[in-house]
Amino acid sequence: MRNVISLVLGGGRGTRLYPLTKYRSKPAVPLAGKYRLIDIPLSNCINSDLNRIYVLTQFLSVSLHRHIRQTYRFDNFRGGFVELLAAQQTGNESTDWYQGTADAVRKNLKYIQQYGTDYVLILAGDQLYRMDYRKMLETHIKSGADVTIAGIPVTREDAGSLGIMRLDDSGRVVGFVEKPQTEEDLNLVRMAPDKLEALGVKSQGRDCLASMGIYLFNRDTLVDVLEKTDYEDFGREIFPAAIRSRHVQLHAFDDYWEDIGTIRAFYEANLSLANPNPPFSFSDEDEPIYSRARFLPPTLMSEVTIKRSQIADGCRIGAGCVIDNSVVGLRSLIGENVTIKDSVLMGSDYFETEGELADHRSCKRPPLGIGSGSVIQGAIIDKNCNIGKNVRIVNDHGIEDKEYDVGVTVVEGIPCVEKGAQIPDGWTLT
Repeated sequence: MRNVISLVLGGGRGTRLYPLTKYRSKPAVPLAGKYRLIDIPLSNCINSDLNRIYVLTQFLSVSLHRHIRQTYRFDNFRGGFVELLAAQQTGNESTDWYQGTADAVRKNLKYIQQYGTDYVLILAGDQLYRMDYRKMLETHIKSGADVTIAGIPVTREDAGSLGIMRLDDSGRVVGFVEKPQTEEDLNLVRMAPDKLEALGVKSQGRDCLASMGIYLFNRDTLVDVLEKTDYEDFGREIFPAAIRSRHVQLHAFDDYWEDIGTIRAFYEANLSLANPNPPFSFSDEDEPIYSRARFLPPTLMSEVTIKRSQIADGCRIGAGCVIDNSVVGLRSLIGENVTIKDSVLMGSDYFETEGELADHRSCKRPPLGIGSGSVIQGAIIDKNCNIGKNVRIVNDHGIEDKEYDVGVTVVEGIPCVEKGAQIPDGWTLT
């Protein structure tokens, strides 16, 4: 696998994940209590013996850079690296801010034109899945393709929000419809159950194959396409054009995959991980998901009721608390008699000192964490929040979208407390 370079795309402004992306890029968004989204593609690469990895970043990338530097270090004998390629302006007229996924790669072509590189794997930094990319490379080489794309079977109901591919009998991609909305469009890309099963995919009521946004290019093909066009985006431009002029092959994938592109998707994906039988497991010893080692103490709790939840390290949970169907992140500090239900808490980056706590008391503001008697339900609480006593963050009135001046924003019906927000005692979502 030494002749493969992996490019992980850091994504754009992440407006659909706002306010989680108010202070960070999409791949830096915390996940499952102790990880970040970027850990998923990087761990998949490492588990697939791919250790030459570039991460292309642009927007609000400080915390992402810090996390990668502190986590992904290779020894001197394997020759691996995870390098950051931030958008920058230099004396070369072709360098500037990235205008799209393809433009980001075009502005960094010199890194993939290095000696010994035959293939380029292009990945997104905001998806949750586990894949062995070696199998995708096998598909690519065996088929003699110029480009191979990973595809996942979906129902017609889900097809309307995805890019759907049409295949011939050999698995070659011969057509593509972006987010088909009409029955006529769906019929163009529908696949019969026997054809799906011939690709090694069980139909199970699914009759469409969606693009996962994971591409494997012959290096020379990718360079040629990017140098001869001014296309800015892989999904909208490069991939459809390649279907017309190149051999594009499907690599079928039939396992859990979630595009964490919206607040609703982020919320539901996190809560699904707290189920007794989660759709995605972080406990696979053969293919672990890596993250930064933090050396935190065990979580401390007493007389607490916890149901179907994930509790990360370093938390302190007060007596009488009820935590149900929730994810509680690192260093979460929760007072007594707090109720947390159907919620995602990202925790904190630090523990406050005695001096800081005394300063909070003198200024009559809440300390880091969630104050006693508070109720959090159906919400997302970002990092480092100071939530007072007897606060109620529950969307009782079915609000869809609304912004409050204390750092709370309701998005898609989900109350989101932004990073570092300070909410006074007794505040209620109304």
